[in-house]
Amino acid sequence: MVAEGDWSPASGGAAAVRLLAGDPQMDGLFVASDLMAREAMAVLKESGRRVPEDVAVVGFDDSTAAVQADPPLTTIHQSFEQSAADAVRILSELIAAPGSRSQHVVMPTRLVRRNSA
Repeated sequence: MVAEGDWSPASGGAAAVRLLAGDPQMDGLFVASDLMAREAMAVLKESGRRVPEDVAVVGFDDSTAAVQADPPLTTIHQSFEQSAADAVRILSELIAAPGSRSQHVVMPTRLVRRNSA
C-alpha cells in the first residue's frame, strides 16, 4: 500500500493513519523523510503498535530527526553536499548550453541502522 504526503511532518502522521486503516496488520513502513517518519512513529505508538516490535520503520535523509526519534530511526543516508554540488553543476551546464539533453544522476546511498527496524 502507498500513502502520499507533502513532506511535512503532519503528512507523515496522516499517511500512517490511512495506512493503518487500510492494513491494520502492516509490519513495516518506508517513509520518504525522517521528519515524516517520526510523526508516523508517533501515530503507530498512539494506536498501540510498538516500533520496531510490531512495525519496523525506515526513513530517508539521515537527519538529526532520525537520531532524536524514539526509538532512533533507521534511515537511508544521502549526501546533501553531493546533491547540491551535482545540481549546481547540471544547472551551470544547462545555462551554458541551452537545449542540451537532461541528465539523470543516481546518488549513492547507504542504510544507517538504528533501532526502528
